[in-house]
Amino acid sequence: MHANYDNRAEITLQAPRFRAFSPSAGQQFPFPYFCGMKTMADKIIHFNTHLSFTGKLPPGIRIMNPFAENPSVVPVMEAFYRKFYGETHQRRMIIGINPGRFGAALSGVPFTDSARLADPCGISYPGFKSYEVSSVFVYDVIAAYGGPEAFYRDFYIGSMCPLGFTIRQPGGKEVNYNYYDSKALTAAVYGFMVESLRKQVAFGLNRDVAYVLGTGKNAAFVQQVNAAEGFFKKLIPLEHPRFVMQYKLKSKQKYIDKYLMAFEG
Repeated sequence: MHANYDNRAEITLQAPRFRAFSPSAGQQFPFPYFCGMKTMADKIIHFNTHLSFTGKLPPGIRIMNPFAENPSVVPVMEAFYRKFYGETHQRRMIIGINPGRFGAALSGVPFTDSARLADPCGISYPGFKSYEVSSVFVYDVIAAYGGPEAFYRDFYIGSMCPLGFTIRQPGGKEVNYNYYDSKALTAAVYGFMVESLRKQVAFGLNRDVAYVLGTGKNAAFVQQVNAAEGFFKKLIPLEHPRFVMQYKLKSKQKYIDKYLMAFEG
């Protein structure tokens, strides 16, 4: 089974060639795609509801687009972002891998299963009830930071690829698949991923620093893209939540503290 985590040894990221896109320290990323939209919620909702991959995937791999496939996801996603992102405050980005079947693919919100959507986020979810271990860790971090309102005022969680993937195993079972699990898939969605990250940066995110979930393949790939595109001045890799929950559960508090220290730095 392919899980959404990356547990390779931590790598040292080279400083990207940062490209300033405005006279005011390069903090804003001009993009006509969001012209006329006032709040960050407006931009995120527009981005999510217009996601579309029209390329060809390798045989046996399916792309998941919950906003197009599941009518109940869109109003839940809209409620979340209007509640926590209904202004223009600048956030720092946390870059995940790609949505999993029981997290964002069901709720429309990265690392947020239906249980955490209801509590502590206070948003009811009428669909399939889900539980995702990565979501448990992320919301432990959020609680330690001061709760959803404090956390989401400072951070936006996205993904290197905003749409997830599945593959069928021998016997027919469908499991999560990551964009980097095959060179053919990475090549097929490369342009889509880069353009999607460009649009997310254009929400008005802080470009001084971003945090990458996964200290191996995801960090290496995001660093490669960032070196070419100059989205952020600095990238900080952190252990993926699923890796912590699956392999380092007894040391979970140590990783929560590591996240908090990185956010303060």
